[in-house]
Amino acid sequence: MKRQMMAELVKWKASKYRKPLILRGIRQCGKTWLLKEFGKDNYHNIAYINFDENPEYNQFFKLTKNPKRIIESLEIVLGMNIEKGNTLIIFDEIQESNEALNSLKYFEENATDYHIVCAGSLLGITLSKPKSFPVGKVDFMKLYPMSFYEFLDAYGKSNLLKYLKTSDTIEVIPDLFFNQLTEALKVYFIIGGLPEVILCFIEEKNMDLVERTLEFILLSYEHDFMKYPNIKDLPKIKLIWDSIPSQLAKENKKFLYKVVKSGARAREYEDALRWLNDADLISQVYRSSKPGLPLSAYDDLSAFKIYLSDVGLLRKKSKISTNIFTQGDKLFTEFKGSFTENYVINNLVRILGYTPRYWTPENANIKAEIDFLIQIENDIYPVEAKAGINIKSTSLKKYMKMYPEETKLRIRYSLKNLSFNGNILNIPLFMIEDTLSLVNKALDLK
Repeated sequence: MKRQMMAELVKWKASKYRKPLILRGIRQCGKTWLLKEFGKDNYHNIAYINFDENPEYNQFFKLTKNPKRIIESLEIVLGMNIEKGNTLIIFDEIQESNEALNSLKYFEENATDYHIVCAGSLLGITLSKPKSFPVGKVDFMKLYPMSFYEFLDAYGKSNLLKYLKTSDTIEVIPDLFFNQLTEALKVYFIIGGLPEVILCFIEEKNMDLVERTLEFILLSYEHDFMKYPNIKDLPKIKLIWDSIPSQLAKENKKFLYKVVKSGARAREYEDALRWLNDADLISQVYRSSKPGLPLSAYDDLSAFKIYLSDVGLLRKKSKISTNIFTQGDKLFTEFKGSFTENYVINNLVRILGYTPRYWTPENANIKAEIDFLIQIENDIYPVEAKAGINIKSTSLKKYMKMYPEETKLRIRYSLKNLSFNGNILNIPLFMIEDTLSLVNKALDLK
């Protein structure tokens, strides 16, 4: 399986400003595999250290802050020479060793010729602690579950991917390609983007195995909840986690604490919610009071929605059977379009590098809601995620009427074909990864 981030890792290796690298990402998204493949393809050898499997390695970092002494100890225990520039040093599950995390500062200051990459689950939690390591001494990348385009390539549909990548204009996609892409997207909605699940599907063609693998991954996430520092509040994380399908099943998907537990209050659950967000298990999408710059300046912190980090996990956690695949486009429209919205937010976060917002007007008498607001350079774009071919966009029209000068164009994702009518850019759901280039092409046509 090919990952798009491999190209970014190669750039990191070649950069003269390279620092030790921390690769974030949820459990089972492929961090360790990617770093090992990167090492195999770009270095003479790999020095792999796993602090979860070998906690005794932590002592090397406790006894000294000197990179030379640390390297000497690692060479002895691994039985290999660690060559500057020719050996990729992988610190896996680094969240289990604060000392190793802190040592990155000294490697950056005194031993830049050593190439160090780090990975681990719950790194977002570890990095939120003020004493984890000095700011500015490391590089960061974030790995997400495999995208639909990465899935297409792994699924043996590289011909479809090639077609999408070679198209340089906004034009109708032929039915032969459009229908195949839609069918492949259905599969992706069912299994999601976690590499192990995709591998089970592609190699074994066994949906029972897919279900068991997803169940195991969900259980592993819940096991991570045990690492929450305040054990008495642990049930609150579980209650929020289990409420997500119910939250998204509502017509108005705004997060409600009463759905978590009757009588629940924000102040009682906000720390648990923050933990899930820092753990990268959810995306917390705040309401924006107006489409102003910067987008974050207009956050209404009292109103937000939450989505899971992977659409396959949402499908499994919602107990939707895999046989929904055979029921036309029901998968996209079921659950009030929540799968589609979750898929869209997963991609927008990956593409943009930040979490979009959603919008409702300040005037409660105006009934409108824009699924997402995104900021591209110095412009704000309203985005609607449509679950099928019904593309009535009443809210987009109201938004345009309220903000005609601020709106260069409106973006709609749906199961309709690619089109641009002068103001609304309709992007098929399977082409969401080309959003930025399509927006630029649409603006050139205006």
